[in-house]
Amino acid sequence: MDVVNKLWGFCNTLRHDGIDYGDYIEQLTYLLFLKMADEKGIAIPQGCEWDNLKSYSGTDLADYYLDILRQLREERGLLGDIFAQAMPRFNNPVNLKRLIAMIDEEEWTSLDVDVKAQAFEGLLEKAASEGKKGAGQYFTPRVLIQSIVRLMKPDPRVSPHFKICDPACGTGGFLVAAYQWLMEQTGGVFDRKDLKRIKSQTYYGQDLVPRPRRLALMNLFLQGLEPTIYLGDAIYESDRAERYDCILTNPPFGTKGANQVPGRDDFTIETSNKQLNFIQHVLTTLKPGGRAAMVLPDNCLFEDKAGEVFKIVMQDCNVHTVLRLPRGTFTPYSQGVKANVVFFQKGLPTQAVWIFDARSNVPGVTKKERPLTFQHFAEFERCYGDDPDGNGKREDLGLEGRFRRFSLAEVKERDYKLDLTWLKDESLEDPNNLPEPQDLASEAITELEAVVDDLKDILALMELDGDEL
Repeated sequence: MDVVNKLWGFCNTLRHDGIDYGDYIEQLTYLLFLKMADEKGIAIPQGCEWDNLKSYSGTDLADYYLDILRQLREERGLLGDIFAQAMPRFNNPVNLKRLIAMIDEEEWTSLDVDVKAQAFEGLLEKAASEGKKGAGQYFTPRVLIQSIVRLMKPDPRVSPHFKICDPACGTGGFLVAAYQWLMEQTGGVFDRKDLKRIKSQTYYGQDLVPRPRRLALMNLFLQGLEPTIYLGDAIYESDRAERYDCILTNPPFGTKGANQVPGRDDFTIETSNKQLNFIQHVLTTLKPGGRAAMVLPDNCLFEDKAGEVFKIVMQDCNVHTVLRLPRGTFTPYSQGVKANVVFFQKGLPTQAVWIFDARSNVPGVTKKERPLTFQHFAEFERCYGDDPDGNGKREDLGLEGRFRRFSLAEVKERDYKLDLTWLKDESLEDPNNLPEPQDLASEAITELEAVVDDLKDILALMELDGDEL
């Protein structure tokens, strides 16, 4: 797309000014907002107008821009949220002037919503793939997000109180895709009584870091939405008593910052594993009858504590489907991570778990030669069926097939651990088709981290016992 290429081309210029991808997109967010507010005639604080900003140059421009950001970050509501902790990052005011001129060339509000959103998402995607570190930590491949959304059918028209949430929303990919799916279903035509609610009381998220939260707010604003995106750590904060009908999320991988067990009464199983705590958080925040799809790394299916968590979840929820994702799904962002998507509905206990193996004997995903495409999930979507709660007619494809049904008794035999496999992965024995060394190393690290998590929990128990003596 021309708009993305133009904006991205300028980003390469700015790198010589010491501005990284994330900083660039953040500054772009501020300036785009001011330009579109000007085009739409949205009231913003006096002195922050686009026409004023573009009339300055040199050090006067840099000073004026600093004053605008300072004023806007103190505002209440969506304005204050988007500009929270906003600071200028331009060392050279000439570059700021050039970016303002470039944005001024486009009539952004006359562009189709999809064009604006695609331009912004295109930049986020480029930042994630080019920057490797930084944006990748909160980026889920769009192909995977769209597949999950198609299956989960997050339709706010079914109830006047329907709410969709991503408690680890990053830049808002799941929330954007959920709204885009709704637009495809409706052609953008809603009952008047539903319109305001869908736009301003339906899409919720949270992120720990200010930058991705800001980008999520802007991303959803470009879709014409007024979302609620909280800033903070979803698993360490106390429950805010909000409940959701549909939760779509990819909690951050890894154990960084996860040495502490959350002190929450609603978490039955004490563990320092972040993803297992996210599962417990989702269990709390789902409404009865609500459904969830969570991206989880392999260790969340086989750790000792994983079995304990899923035992609890299966008593309250129908954990009906697990998708084993292809190797390299998160290339190039989190290379080598093996992951799954777990689908469940709250309110009924689990009777059986269906597992789809999209990994065995599937060539690993690479950035250029074998990118992730819709075809990776086409068979799974057919097997999953039309019912978002997994109650459609399904067929066990047997020992040679990719889709199998496991009874609750079989899951119990494995202590509720869901790393069930049956296909022999020939590719692991073919010396010409082995995973990349860095992928194998990353897999080994994941398994070691799982062992470390278990050891931490044992140590914590020993300390607890020692305190009681």
